Amino acid sequence: MLHNIDLEAIKDIAFLAGEEVMRIYRRDFKVYEKADRSPLSEADIVANRIICESLTHFSLPLLSEENKHIPFSERKGWEYFFMIDPIDGTKEFIKKNGEFTINIALIHKHTPVLGVVYAPAIGIMYSAKSGYGAFKNNLPLPLNKTESNVYTIVASKSHMSEETRAFIDSINTNKSKNLISMGSSLKLCLVASGQADIYPRLAPTMEWDTAAADAIVREAGKMCYDFSTKKPLVYNKKNLENPYFVVE
Repeated sequence: MLHNIDLEAIKDIAFLAGEEVMRIYRRDFKVYEKADRSPLSEADIVANRIICESLTHFSLPLLSEENKHIPFSERKGWEYFFMIDPIDGTKEFIKKNGEFTINIALIHKHTPVLGVVYAPAIGIMYSAKSGYGAFKNNLPLPLNKTESNVYTIVASKSHMSEETRAFIDSINTNKSKNLISMGSSLKLCLVASGQADIYPRLAPTMEWDTAAADAIVREAGKMCYDFSTKKPLVYNKKNLENPYFVVE
């Protein structure tokens, strides 16, 4: 199945959604409040519609943050499915700081095997397909990096927890620490590209928040580890909330 999925076609879908999202981004837009009190913008709804309608071509199940959630009894038998976060970093979108992404992942059983993370406001697209490499725009990942005396840590801009802060303080390195705060799944992509050494996330996230970027991380030779078990993150669990994790 994976060889039948053209990564360029998935990138085109993300780009198409990004064009519509940016039209909304440049004007005043509506913001709603979901049941969990998290924000939902006009752009989330538009991007979700474009992505889901475009992906029907592949005749695979879809699991999106913004769709009605599918019971585990139905999705546990899925071999392949798309996992979508039409806009990751809605808070960043609302703040208009550019640090939001459109995320599309293909999951095989419990593992992300294809991912596209598109940040339309800053013109960056990360992509990966298992066995075919990972890329930032057209540059293969990880990027060439000169040896540095700086250990770069990336953390959430809107969701820095006390546990994450304690973990960062506990990192034992002979290098000087540099902390970067950033929104959305761009944090995972910074580790994949080699622009950051580690991303600890000791705070709640959902599978769709990480799936696409996780595929890129893995294909770049890095890993998203469950903080407790030190095993790779798994997807399509009964409970779609991620455990605390570390990317390095």
